[in-house]
Amino acid sequence: MEIKQIKYFLAVVEAGSIGKAAQKLDVGASAISQQISKLEQELSIRLLQRNAFGVTPTPAGLAFLKHSQLILRQINFAVDAAHSARLSGHVSLGFPPTITALIGIPLVKLMSERYPDIHLEIVETLSGNLIQSVNSRQLDLAIIFTDEVDKQWSIQPLVKEQMYLMARKEVLEQYNLDDCLITGIVRSEQIEDIPLVLPRQRHSLRKSLEQKIGQLNVMYEIDGLHLLMDCLIHLDLASVRPGSACLPEYQHKLQLLKLIDPEIVRINYLVSVAEEELSPAALAAKSAIKACIKKLVNEQKWPCAELIL
Repeated sequence: MEIKQIKYFLAVVEAGSIGKAAQKLDVGASAISQQISKLEQELSIRLLQRNAFGVTPTPAGLAFLKHSQLILRQINFAVDAAHSARLSGHVSLGFPPTITALIGIPLVKLMSERYPDIHLEIVETLSGNLIQSVNSRQLDLAIIFTDEVDKQWSIQPLVKEQMYLMARKEVLEQYNLDDCLITGIVRSEQIEDIPLVLPRQRHSLRKSLEQKIGQLNVMYEIDGLHLLMDCLIHLDLASVRPGSACLPEYQHKLQLLKLIDPEIVRINYLVSVAEEELSPAALAAKSAIKACIKKLVNEQKWPCAELIL
């Protein structure tokens, strides 16, 4: 016996017909009819009498009705009790700037709706700093860009991002990349002379670029996301960043060219202490982070990202 069968039975008795109950519940009439038939088969007794005017409960149906109403009321009490015993506690989260810009507000909204008694502490810093904070137990959860962490930590890949050359159209044209503006791609060898603004060498993205491409013409080193992106708007500079770095306020001002030969990707990992060590509040936050990321990618609000969660 299932709860929905009881709900359907009560709705049909109250409405006086399967059709009216279907409209009220926004469920197909055939689905209600099938579930009530299953219920009657399980009980081996007829609960409803069908006639030209609708349905009425049989004597057995009337007896079942009274207890069904009590069961449903107790279920509602159980739901209310569960809601009143809401999760509480403190959870510390760490995100790199690009991730904070994407999921910060959606995550806070989701947590406030689902778990209003959980206190969130959100730290925004570079991926490398986040690894140190997790290792020293200063953070419960963090999103980082490398899987090179201690084996004791729980780590899960979330999203794969392509790397793009970003600049104003006139800057790209100045360095003879007109054809690239048509194709949407650029080879690594074509960016060797372009003046770049990049994060410092300790940044995981900078390390990856220098390992796979080699020497680049880096004019400025800036870790801060907004200042770096503002430099692309106001100065004749370019940068190599994931699509997520091009926030909505920059998208209509910059051109993005996919970097190939080699193609460079960045994987976002969710890292934490072992799950058995996480508090219920931290586990709830972990679930909320993954839900936010899935929603952002599926709704195409995370530019140029591929979900691998």
